[in-house]
Amino acid sequence: MKTVERLKTAFRRLPGVGPRQAERFAMHFLRASPSQAEELACALRDVKNSVKLCRGCFSYCEGDTCAICADPSRDGRVICVVEEPQDIEAFERAGGFNGRYHVLHGAISPADGKGPSALRIAELLERVKTSGADEIIIATDPDAEGEASALYISRELRGLARVTRIGYGVPLGADLDYTDEATLGCAMKGRTPMG
Repeated sequence: MKTVERLKTAFRRLPGVGPRQAERFAMHFLRASPSQAEELACALRDVKNSVKLCRGCFSYCEGDTCAICADPSRDGRVICVVEEPQDIEAFERAGGFNGRYHVLHGAISPADGKGPSALRIAELLERVKTSGADEIIIATDPDAEGEASALYISRELRGLARVTRIGYGVPLGADLDYTDEATLGCAMKGRTPMG
């Protein structure tokens, strides 16, 4: 059945969905009522028609500006740079940060043909120049691409604002003897004073 195979192929394009999961999803919607299938189709259509990029931080929103950028109680002098919009959600769930965000929409990855011009770095530089921000927290992933992005951004921002990097290290509740050497090394380099 070509239509079922087409549906499986569409589900396989979702991140983290393999062939068996795609088949389960397809079978679910074959058994589902027409209203359930229509609900999913409408939700997908609505999200593509209604959601766009925030003019301030380039996260997703339904208006011109996201709720964080529109919130006057947020500190506009501190901008946290993240790779993807879902990274903002992680920081917001954790709490403790009351600044603004800037979403790059990826990381520098020469292997994937993604250079600095493919990211929202130029917009970040312009934003820092015009906003009066005095601290930029770089919160890219601690992998090769995230590190390359962090280094590039820190060089570009030199002289414009103070640039800091989120700390790496041992997660709370972890046993040191089970922690890998790279993580322990980063934790030692990023140690902070007590008291």
